[in-house]
Amino acid sequence: MALPVHLHCRLLMVALLLGGCVRLGPDFQAQHESWTEQWSTAALDQVTQQRQQPDLRQWWQVFGDPILDKLIAEADASNAGVRIAGLRVVEARAQLGIALAGRFPQVQQASAETLYVHSRKSGATVQTSRVWQYSAGLDVGWELDFWGRFSRAIESADAAYFASRAIHEDVLVLLHAQVAQTYFTLRAAQARLRIARENARLQKRSYEITERLFKGGESDELDLQQAKTQYLGTLSSIPELENQILQARNALAILVGRPPAPMHEQLDMPDREGVVPLIDRAVLQDVPASLLLRRPDIRAAELQMAAQSALIGVAKADLYPSVTLLGSIGWSASSLPATPNGLVLIAGPSLRWNVFDYGRIRNNVRIQDARLQQLIVTYQDSVRQAAREADDAATGLIKALEREAILAQASEAASRSLALANALFREGYSDFERVLDAQRALFAQQDAYLVNRSTAVGYLIALYKALGGGWQSGQPLVDAPTQQQMEQRTDWGGLIDEAASEPAGKRSSMQGGRPDE
Repeated sequence: MALPVHLHCRLLMVALLLGGCVRLGPDFQAQHESWTEQWSTAALDQVTQQRQQPDLRQWWQVFGDPILDKLIAEADASNAGVRIAGLRVVEARAQLGIALAGRFPQVQQASAETLYVHSRKSGATVQTSRVWQYSAGLDVGWELDFWGRFSRAIESADAAYFASRAIHEDVLVLLHAQVAQTYFTLRAAQARLRIARENARLQKRSYEITERLFKGGESDELDLQQAKTQYLGTLSSIPELENQILQARNALAILVGRPPAPMHEQLDMPDREGVVPLIDRAVLQDVPASLLLRRPDIRAAELQMAAQSALIGVAKADLYPSVTLLGSIGWSASSLPATPNGLVLIAGPSLRWNVFDYGRIRNNVRIQDARLQQLIVTYQDSVRQAAREADDAATGLIKALEREAILAQASEAASRSLALANALFREGYSDFERVLDAQRALFAQQDAYLVNRSTAVGYLIALYKALGGGWQSGQPLVDAPTQQQMEQRTDWGGLIDEAASEPAGKRSSMQGGRPDE
């Protein structure tokens, strides 16, 4: 027996409502590899220690350098890369707002018209009519989220938003490491310049002695030319070191958001100039395995996977029919006498199904899945690369510390050798060539010692960076002048403040949090 039409409609609506629980596409699963759970290396164990202070987020405080602290604070406030990353967080928050709008009717159109009609008919008599016609209406269309198209789009935008926050934190990690590295490169160049000048002054005196002896006939020209060559060689290294100092100053100026300038007021403190610290341990608040996975770039890669995973569900929803609830209210009136006003109400469901797509939809699903797999491989490789960076930095620090002890002894021996060579020369037991050799060895050992110290500092900074340290900043995502400039152009409706007030440790909805609406 055939069912009545109205019963068919009711059964269809029940089936569609039951289908409303479906969310097509894969639910995101974290891709953590088993080896990361207890990962560490002998080198990391040797150069790290567990302590609460200083916090890994502000690791540069281990150097106890107030100038470095000030430079990093200024870079947080003014660096162009950090400001751009903050604006991209605001952009991603606006994109999330667009996705959240999918929960509500997609079509909401109000219309109104006023028409003037002037007609004239010729015949036995001429008839002229002038009529005003009025109409107003409201059209509403609401595509129901039966297959999870809109919920998956929200999930994707939510993960992308939190990925942008993680990228902002990664920019801070890189910036802090770069500021510290550039700063200590400057200090090492200053120390090397001081040593070069001291040795040049010493070698100049030797050159003047040999010149006097040569003119008095007490020495041959070979000693004179060797002393001159050594002095001029050392003197030639001074302009290059001065150039390195100027370039490091300019680099620091750009990093802190200034035009290239000497920055004397920030850097020229007599008690800090040319000081290259030596620290043999990195202070951590957790085990390296946990810190590795909390690196901002690793978290960003994971969130980008989550965003792409949700897009597979959005693409799959196109394979199924879409059901839209349509509604329209219309009113019309005319100035023509005896013409009644009209009110029309139209409502009902609409079903659309792209049956013949010739593989376009399925291939789009495959494209989204292939992109997800690319991000999975990228994430796995990023974790491995992060582990390599941490172990390389730890190993490099160990070897630099070993070399530092050797070079320190070598410098002391070279200094003692020069003193002995000068004494033997004055007593007439040795020629001047041994003095020149001792001076050359002293300068080489002292310079190598400073270069190695700078290398050790660089490895320590690299270790902190590899473990994701330095991601916190006390500055807002968007500084006040920039926010004011943007709000003069566009009504932001508090969105900038909303994005800036998001808790730093909050997770996206796919990881147990909820995005603000």
